[in-house]
Amino acid sequence: MLRNALSKTVYIKVYENRFVLKLLEEGNKPITIVPSSPFSTARLLVGQFSAAEQALKKGFKDMLAGRWFMPSPVVVIQPMEKIEGGLAEVEERALRELALAAGARQAIVWVGHELSDTEVVRRAHGN
Repeated sequence: MLRNALSKTVYIKVYENRFVLKLLEEGNKPITIVPSSPFSTARLLVGQFSAAEQALKKGFKDMLAGRWFMPSPVVVIQPMEKIEGGLAEVEERALRELALAAGARQAIVWVGHELSDTEVVRRAHGN
């Protein structure tokens, strides 16, 4: 229960070879993470899982810099490109596993319109 009360929500938009992360509920500005090694391929938004995981971990670290304690966040992750025809089950699972491997406590994959901060929080916490 305490973990839920302290948990923060992070909205991650996934573009070809970059992430845009926003820590919600505090009015923070988004940060953009470009990996040192590309993670997208010609066919897949996340084709190189290890490179994407490394970049997303860096994003979490940069976003949370200066904090001495923060429970693992709840993440809403949204692919912004290469989604024509929807996501295959394996693509959805890769995005969820990517967020969890990078340090998220829970990950929700969203495909659709770009979400407002309020919509992200609602989806993340099931309201």
